[in-house]
Amino acid sequence: MSLREVFAFPEVVNDYAARCTAGLVVTLAVVTMLVPPPVQTWLAAALVIGFALRVAGGPRYSPFGRLSVHVLAPRVSSEPKLVAGAPKRFAQTIGLVMSSVALGLFLGGLTVAGVVVLGVLVAAALAEAALGFCLGCWMYGQLQRAGVVSEDACVDCADIWARPGMAARN
Repeated sequence: MSLREVFAFPEVVNDYAARCTAGLVVTLAVVTMLVPPPVQTWLAAALVIGFALRVAGGPRYSPFGRLSVHVLAPRVSSEPKLVAGAPKRFAQTIGLVMSSVALGLFLGGLTVAGVVVLGVLVAAALAEAALGFCLGCWMYGQLQRAGVVSEDACVDCADIWARPGMAARN
């Protein structure tokens, strides 16, 4: 297996699983915001690791991702709602950056600043989990429209059903 295959992100993902994962992130981030500083740092590190694992390979390496794909999402709907993977990876990368900044702030003793950063992360993840609005995906689309992200980086972002073999699932 090549390194590229090890770190491959799925081209399409189940939106229900992504929303369940976002709900788990909200829960862990809120708990992180509420516990005292020594524990806070460890939980923030767990958030960072979770985001890093999801960026590296989607739900394959992430405990939250696995739980969402195999247990939670099937309870939400027996039929997956497939969406393009590239914007979701972009959103996970933003989560990785934000959780890393929060961890760095906690390690530097700037607890209030770390909690504020996690608060922004919670707001974005809550919008995904509760409303189905992925802020990172929206930003990805805006960057595509602005020409910052090549349109061929995610041809299927506008309509994944146009992909060969996907129409049969619709």
